[in-house]
Amino acid sequence: MNLNLLLASTSKVYDSPYLSYLKDELEILFKDTKEVLFIPYARPGGISYTDYTRKASAFFDTIDKTCVPITAFDYPRQAVQQTKGIFTGGGNTFLLLKKLYDLDLIDALSDRIKHGCAYLGTSAGSNICGAHIKTTNDMPIVQPQQFEALGIVPYVINPHFVEKQEGEKHQGESRSTRLKEYLTQNKEPVVALPEGTWIRINGDEHRIKGKHSAYLFQQSKEIVVLETGKMMDLNNTRSQ
Repeated sequence: MNLNLLLASTSKVYDSPYLSYLKDELEILFKDTKEVLFIPYARPGGISYTDYTRKASAFFDTIDKTCVPITAFDYPRQAVQQTKGIFTGGGNTFLLLKKLYDLDLIDALSDRIKHGCAYLGTSAGSNICGAHIKTTNDMPIVQPQQFEALGIVPYVINPHFVEKQEGEKHQGESRSTRLKEYLTQNKEPVVALPEGTWIRINGDEHRIKGKHSAYLFQQSKEIVVLETGKMMDLNNTRSQ
């Protein structure tokens, strides 16, 4: 596969403008296209497609790119097949996946990405690049046709990863506990991405980038720290 992706945990960090912390990376990612097809179906907080597109467009203007919403096309499948750049925004992963199935976009999107189309995913848009969305943090506010997703990477993703701090009084399960529960019933390894961390993929090279290291969760194994700036060993991220 001729992959060219950036899979980020989040669209913004702290009080910085939307996507601005990724600006240098995105100028490189989308260097071969003037237009980026925006997929707003995840609708964070129930935002309208129009307002979500306006938000994304404000950033892409800063790198001299035109953000074109997929909702503007009568034939969205054709739009996916013809574009050179795609951005799938964050929000609710169940809602996003359901819409992709409803519009028959799963295989078209997967095929386009596998053939080198530049792809940016944030949060839910990163979640869908794994084999399934079982490690999303979102509420199942709708029911997709199934949990299986694009299958671009040989692991699944948990964005917005945060570990329970020592002395914290909250009694709910930590994210690590949730992911360990997942691994009692599923074999696909999990790459957990803290805020401000992303995976940059070029061909077979998957590199952790950003402010923090990522974490690899696998069945019956200790958690592995994936240091920022380092290449991932894909032999450790394939299902056993």
